[in-house]
Amino acid sequence: MDAITMIKERRSVRKYKDEKVDRETMREIVDIARWAPSWVNYQIARYTLVDDEEIIKEIAEHGVNGFVYNIDTLRTAKGVAVLSFVKGKSGTYDKEYITSKGNSWEVFDAGIACQTFCLAAHAKGIGTCIMGVIDDKSIAKIVNLPEDETVAALIVYGYEDGEHAAPNKRKDVDEIMRFVDR
Repeated sequence: MDAITMIKERRSVRKYKDEKVDRETMREIVDIARWAPSWVNYQIARYTLVDDEEIIKEIAEHGVNGFVYNIDTLRTAKGVAVLSFVKGKSGTYDKEYITSKGNSWEVFDAGIACQTFCLAAHAKGIGTCIMGVIDDKSIAKIVNLPEDETVAALIVYGYEDGEHAAPNKRKDVDEIMRFVDR
């Protein structure tokens, strides 16, 4: 699959078959995702993969702030990637922030890693859904995240059950792009 087709065809998947994705396939996806660019190539993204149904249930109950759409998606999920990042690196050289963005650059790097993970999964036939309405502190406790990491997002993954909906109408390129000339 070429990159442009992959970008245009990837969708958020919210219904999954009752089948786990094997760990070797997930290892391949993370191996691809680790090539995502990051500040000074610090590679701060970390992937904690959860395929234990009891832990996924706990994340649904305590990790998504009661957000019903996330709870419903997690009910059929057979896998969840907890995307986290190592704190205090992006935007720095030797621990001193050199960008006006301060530590918020970490979230930018995590976002690049998140989309790269989802595109890699799509290329391997695995559907994903990124969840941002989360309780990062609860999730960190549930998965025993190291103290120097922060949860950025949840990425639910699995084999899609049925077909995803067609994309919503996209804005015309001229609505979202502008040139600046002198």
